[in-house]
Amino acid sequence: MKAIALIISLTLAGLGALGSISPKRLFLLAREFENPIGLLFAAALRLMMGTALLSSASVSRISGVMRIFGTLTFATGLITPFIGVERFRKILAWWHALGPSFMRVWALSILGFGTLTAWALTPRRGEIVKG
Repeated sequence: MKAIALIISLTLAGLGALGSISPKRLFLLAREFENPIGLLFAAALRLMMGTALLSSASVSRISGVMRIFGTLTFATGLITPFIGVERFRKILAWWHALGPSFMRVWALSILGFGTLTAWALTPRRGEIVKG
């Protein structure tokens, strides 16, 4: 699970970097989830990330923080399907109306989250990696 959490963390960091450089591209990517299947897919990704973070927390550098992140991520995965496509469209419209500066700040927070969790999951200097 640690490897899955690390891969997802690095993917999130990459998406955050993309969004900070080009908020429009991140917005267009978010619009791909603007349908019932997309919302279920987003929920599944959040559930998987939450589970991976919770499972990896004990072997991470910041286990307490990782448990909190895992719990919050898992909870958002449970809630996501109940948002509904229409409410999701309203959220995207609001997000877009706030402009590229807001989207950049949001993207930088994604970059920070992905980078922090990736760092927390990497071995400490001098640590022997088992398995």
